[in-house]
Amino acid sequence: MKRNILAICDLEVAYASHFMEHMNQRKNLPFEVQAFTNLGQLEQFVVKQRVEILLISERALESRVSNWNIGQIIVLAEGMGKKSEGYPTVSKYQSSDSVIREVMAVYAAENRQAVPTAAVKKDAKVIGIYSPVGRCLKTSFALTLAQILSKDRAVLYLNLESYSGFEQLFHVTYDRTLSDLIYYMRKEKSNLLYRLNGTVQTMYNLDYIPPVPFPQDIASVELEEWLLLLDVIRRQSEYELAVIDMGDGVEDICPLLEQCHHIFMPMKNDFVSLAKIEQFEKLMEVWNGQKVLERIQKIKLPYYSVTTGREQFLQQLVWSEFGDFVRTLIRNERL
Repeated sequence: MKRNILAICDLEVAYASHFMEHMNQRKNLPFEVQAFTNLGQLEQFVVKQRVEILLISERALESRVSNWNIGQIIVLAEGMGKKSEGYPTVSKYQSSDSVIREVMAVYAAENRQAVPTAAVKKDAKVIGIYSPVGRCLKTSFALTLAQILSKDRAVLYLNLESYSGFEQLFHVTYDRTLSDLIYYMRKEKSNLLYRLNGTVQTMYNLDYIPPVPFPQDIASVELEEWLLLLDVIRRQSEYELAVIDMGDGVEDICPLLEQCHHIFMPMKNDFVSLAKIEQFEKLMEVWNGQKVLERIQKIKLPYYSVTTGREQFLQQLVWSEFGDFVRTLIRNERL
């Protein structure tokens, strides 16, 4: 089954070409992107094939476009105007990733009955990272694993910790986070795939959903909501793998771990850490979590030292001895 078409029409050839090339390299986008540099080219195309989303610059927009076989028209605004010919707008002068996030958010809001049309694929596999032991390099491992896997696969990293520290660690401010995605899930369950794609950020080729800014946002999520989100990622998205970094703020951790095909548990060998793991294993037995226990692989991670600033933190992980350890693990486990 072919993917729906997202077309960009801009009189600036370089802009349109760059946008199409960049978007078609993204592994998560549920659209095929086509670029046009004049309305004549676009008109010839829509006669033969429907365009689900048209992203068109203000200078290229003409009234006749409204009569064409196009599902949603969104205007690339060059100024501060709120509307152009009555169509929703996104700012043209920002990164391509920011543009597409806004486009997906607009499309989800304006097309409540839209059904994603994606290429036939296998369900995404879920890799869980969890440990009852603190300060065991769990998140460093999850980020490194997801980065290395994302070089050849379409991977989504999802952090479910109460305190991720991502904004402080990477010096960024997120306009949409996992909290917003959860809010939209509760408000309206249609178009969650587009809501998800409107939230995803990319760093060093790794797609991730920015974590919650408030701990209570994790604690308030019901199991059914986590399962719904995972179902969208596994069955509807273009991702092949989801790496889920789980924290103790998640309630009902056992049924959530049951959704994972493989579970890595970083550990330490001191008496307190071993006692915590033993307690967790006994609880799994009480909760009939035998399948979870069978999928868990305990790992002792090597320590690493950061030699430069935070900005290079992720890249240092990948190319350090820590990264070499993860590569070996990936080969051994045939991930």
